[in-house]
This record gives sequence, C-alpha cells and structure tokens, in this order.
Amino acid sequence: MPRFLKTMLAWCLSVWETADQVARGKAVDTIERELEELEHIFGLLVLGSFVGLPSPPMQISLDLMPHMEKELILMLKKVDTASEPLSQLFSVFDIG
Repeated sequence: MPRFLKTMLAWCLSVWETADQVARGKAVDTIERELEELEHIFGLLVLGSFVGLPSPPMQISLDLMPHMEKELILMLKKVDTASEPLSQLFSVFDIG
C-alpha cells in the first residue's frame, strides 16, 4: 500500500476516534442531565406536599425516605439561605 494511502487511512481513523469520543461525551452528559431531572421528579413525587402536589400514601413516603437524603439536605440548605440573597447566590456557585 502506498505511503500516501497509509497516511490518509491513519488520519481518517484519528478523525473517527475523535468524533467517537465527542459523541460519547455528549451522550454521557445527556444521560447525567436526564438522571438529575428524574431525581428532581422523584423528589417532587415523594415530597410534593411541600409545594401543593398530592402526596403519595404515608407508608410509601416513609419507605422512600432513605433514598431522599440528598434532596432533604438540599432542601434544608435552601431554607437556611432563603432570606439572604447573597448567600443564595454563593450557594448557586457552590462557593465555600
């Protein structure tokens, strides 16, 4: 095989590998965003009574509470910073 064809084949393969890595990275980002949104929906379903949504039966809510630790901590942080706009701004940027 001529040297030119080998060079072209190597270049095409490198372009293909780069495009594949970019596509996989975008797919992972999309799945992570979707997972985060599903966690938010799950939190609304379990803790919906705080925002006026009908809540599930008490036994189901209590069974799901161990899975809600992260959301409860986030909710308590938001309650702490609710009256202080500067603190809320810093919490959005995850400073300190």
